[in-house]
Amino acid sequence: MTLILGGPLLWLSVILPVGAGLIAWLAGVETEEASRLAGGISAILLAIPGAIVAGLYAGGLVSEGVLDPFYATFHRVGTIALAVDGLNGPIVLGVSAVTAAVAAYSVRYMRVRIEEMEREGERAPGMGLYFFLYNLFAAAMLGLAMATNLILFYVFLELTLVPSFLLIAYWGYGDRRRISLLYFVWTHIGAVLLLTGIIYYGVKLGTFDYLRVPQLSPVGPVEAALGTAAKAVALLMSIGLFIKMAVFGVHMWLPYAHAEAPTPISALLSPNLIGLTGYAYARFVIPSFPSILLGWRNYLVALAFTTIIYGGLVALTQRDFKRFLAYSSISQMGYMLLGLATLTSIGIAGAMFHYLVHAIGKALLFMTAGVFITELHGLRDIRAMGGLARRYPLTAALALYGFLHLSGMPPSPGIWSEWMILVGLYRVYNHPLSTLFSIALVTAVALTVSAAYSFITMRRIFYGQPRSDLAKKGAEVRNVLVVSMFSLLLVGFLVFILATPLINSLMRVASLLVIHLV
Repeated sequence: MTLILGGPLLWLSVILPVGAGLIAWLAGVETEEASRLAGGISAILLAIPGAIVAGLYAGGLVSEGVLDPFYATFHRVGTIALAVDGLNGPIVLGVSAVTAAVAAYSVRYMRVRIEEMEREGERAPGMGLYFFLYNLFAAAMLGLAMATNLILFYVFLELTLVPSFLLIAYWGYGDRRRISLLYFVWTHIGAVLLLTGIIYYGVKLGTFDYLRVPQLSPVGPVEAALGTAAKAVALLMSIGLFIKMAVFGVHMWLPYAHAEAPTPISALLSPNLIGLTGYAYARFVIPSFPSILLGWRNYLVALAFTTIIYGGLVALTQRDFKRFLAYSSISQMGYMLLGLATLTSIGIAGAMFHYLVHAIGKALLFMTAGVFITELHGLRDIRAMGGLARRYPLTAALALYGFLHLSGMPPSPGIWSEWMILVGLYRVYNHPLSTLFSIALVTAVALTVSAAYSFITMRRIFYGQPRSDLAKKGAEVRNVLVVSMFSLLLVGFLVFILATPLINSLMRVASLLVIHLV
């Protein structure tokens, strides 16, 4: 039975960070002390939804679903509501943990970036506007994860696009205005394709709900209601979400945007935003179009493996640390797609758990890149690194934990998510023997590529001899940059140790999503 909260805690967890950001902007936050205050308040407010969900897990309440009491139903629109259950619980935890840690991390990084821009003769917007846009971006991602209605989902999706576009345009690197426009156009094309499918879905069904409120069960069957148009709607939604997810073939925008965004925003774009579209695929595409996706399963699995291997191989060739991380994100989205493509409860649950794994691991690695950008005069070229573990041992340890997440090795929770995805895969392709052998071979290649780009890059950056004068300078930082990273390491380790309630809740809800699959 769905639990209805005693107050509008979920809505407040979305609204309060935006309000705090707006106050910071209107107050004209500029001094270092005021920036620290704004960053601290933002971090606390963005940590609240994660704390709420963690408390619900501790009480064993997530599996049944938790609904915010503030909801309203509109004719032919459906019910506008926010809710948490076993499927989006890990998503909310990931968004909350990363956005809170990066909010605190942003204080030093963005002050250095603004000073750098001013030295170059550019007029840089201040910290107040940064925190408003940052908090709006973070809150919109939380809303995306908790929405129960396609209209509300789309509104939050657009609310992630505008502030992230401005954050890149104002504070990014390189040809940031052209790159921010490229990012905007590509991802907006995906949003428009998705919206086209959403409109047809809602008009034909008479509601845009994808979860029944207050039961929080999937709306269905949808295929019969859409009739002959079902396949076209499924295709529009799939392509739209895949563009946002940056799977192979529609990934071209991601390396530019994620590499040239200010590093705190890269840490949000790559682990959090692109993975949310994978969550959306599990939440409303899979239960809405079961027979259609069964017909597409082999193609989706092939696309997933192509994304994993392509992203990993290209990542190995990158010279820029942030561009390497961008391509590795494409590869990691392949794992998420692979779990979804199995159309099994354990595969889908593994994909959602992998979201949380990737959120923590990739944020740690982008924050590592930010340490060297701020402390070593913009150092990003992997060829100019080497031997950095001698001067930055704590940063090296934190980065190693991030790489363990990407390669799926303990004590990172990546071992659980990859295991679940592979179990789902082998439940589907266990007969005949030739098919099983082919899948095993491709899986071995994919896992080898992931391990290779993780540990080869770790060696290039942190071990061996320094390959430039910059790599011989500096010393371990003892400021908010590393403290913020350490907080994420603790979250990752807790998820590894306490994975059972998350996985059990995921499995329970994922089994409802595949109930119509035969």
